[in-house]
Amino acid sequence: MKAVVFTQHGGPEVLKYTDAPDPKPRADEVLVRVRACALNHLDLWIRRGIPGIQIPMPHINGSDISGEIAAVGEMAGDIRVGEKVLLQPGISCGRCAACLAGNDNLCRKYTLLGYLVNGGYAEFVCAPARNAVAIPAGLSFEEAAAIPLVFLTAWHMLVTRAKLQPGEDVLILGGGSGVGSAAIQIAKVLGAHVIATVGAEEKVEKVRALGADEVIVHTKQQIQAEVKRLTNRRGVDVVIEHVGTATWDQSVACLAVNGRLVTCGATTGYDAKIDLRFLFSRHLSILGSYMGSKAELFPVLELVARKQIHPVVDKVFPLAEAAEAHRRLEHREQFGKIVLKV
Repeated sequence: MKAVVFTQHGGPEVLKYTDAPDPKPRADEVLVRVRACALNHLDLWIRRGIPGIQIPMPHINGSDISGEIAAVGEMAGDIRVGEKVLLQPGISCGRCAACLAGNDNLCRKYTLLGYLVNGGYAEFVCAPARNAVAIPAGLSFEEAAAIPLVFLTAWHMLVTRAKLQPGEDVLILGGGSGVGSAAIQIAKVLGAHVIATVGAEEKVEKVRALGADEVIVHTKQQIQAEVKRLTNRRGVDVVIEHVGTATWDQSVACLAVNGRLVTCGATTGYDAKIDLRFLFSRHLSILGSYMGSKAELFPVLELVARKQIHPVVDKVFPLAEAAEAHRRLEHREQFGKIVLKV
């Protein structure tokens, strides 16, 4: 098969469009003919190299995958060849207490397609049969690939971790990102008042169209000052944070008394600090969030089917141009998800 492979860490130039061995499904797996694979910042980190993490080489990136079932293992259940599916990104043992309780993203062996196993920058990929989910009617493969990781992450952050309530104020950092664009839509469905940040004026109307009530252009406005102004100095109940050190201090300062900050990433750095006096005196909660359980993707897909939320596709590149797609993501030029067409 054709695939985009790298054999050493580095810049986008290490990604090579080449021949790779055809994967063969195990008894409990399916083989998927990949039609589209969306990019995530995780792809960039894996390509560059993550301190302390040994990425198996040669490696194929890609966690967000859609396509058609090409073959099934003898223990794969009732999945049929030809079905159009998207893949749950998370892989877990399926046997531990966390998995059996439906909290598979808490499994000690949890990983992602494209992380410690090969992913979807290829014509074919193998995945556990339980990871295959039918694509909602009316969606293209490119749109389907733009759903799993970011919507699952945003749902887990807002619903499971923050327990966002109708009428609450929520600040969503990076409204034009994959997680940000998903979180805006979910927060509006939940009945929240949404304040979103963007880095450029041309993104303002786009995030408003997704449901943002207020938009802060962080390159021209000070986030904390604007949040205080927009909330009559009260602050917000929830902050959705995935930027890291560049916004951390302001994110914490934007919280109202009893506010909750949920973080799922650190794209600008991880060495954040906090004044403990501010934390305890204002009854704040700092919550970590990583992906979401397989079950949490189903309410997301139901909302997509009802057209209450939708995937946001920025630009589609051919698989052979994966390096250029990485450059676009690294330069933060996108609005929504960048997708590779296979």
